[in-house]
Amino acid sequence: MSDLSSRGNTQVSEVIENTIAFVKEELHNAEGGHDWFHIERVYKNALLIAKNEKVNTTVVALGALLHDIADSKFHDGDETVGPTKARAFLETQNISEEHIVHIVKIIENISFKGGNKTQDFSSHELDVVQDADRLDALGAIGIARTFNYGGFKNRKLYDPAIKPVLHMTPSEYKASTAPTINHFYEKLLLLKDKMNTQTGRSIAEERHVFMENFLQQFYAEWEGKK
Repeated sequence: MSDLSSRGNTQVSEVIENTIAFVKEELHNAEGGHDWFHIERVYKNALLIAKNEKVNTTVVALGALLHDIADSKFHDGDETVGPTKARAFLETQNISEEHIVHIVKIIENISFKGGNKTQDFSSHELDVVQDADRLDALGAIGIARTFNYGGFKNRKLYDPAIKPVLHMTPSEYKASTAPTINHFYEKLLLLKDKMNTQTGRSIAEERHVFMENFLQQFYAEWEGKK
């Protein structure tokens, strides 16, 4: 099969268009925080970050587009569904095995999983896609997605008696049913210091401050102070 880096712009564009169509179809009924629009934002963020990195932009683009093709949260925790589905699709696109493996590895290693799972794969392309995905968990959209998922799972907004649990194992993180506010401390506020690229860090700083201000306002309203 052909190498992505050696293919013409028209061929690459066709693969990207095919992938977009595939993802839109697969996620047409997805939960609002993990739907096509989430994928589109991650895709755009990934391309933005990639401008300042030495990476294969086509691998970045396909990794971003396919990173949540079957999120394990919506498949009974099965983390093999997404990579398997992505590989099956990519094999229809006349892409080299080397690049398919790379893209699948990105999908397998992108997730936060409590922040304590050691990645068994690394690449600059993974760094870029991971930063792009994490940026979509920050700022105004990150807040919106968090509460959307909390509502989807019928979780409490906040319960002062239930404290955040830091340093969870991947299995503990996956099984958590904590109130939505806890998720800020268990994941969102940790992401700023886990960014891989300078562009990602710069954007994350601003979004992090926005979330801190939101929490300050939230607690003030909760206590009836504002």
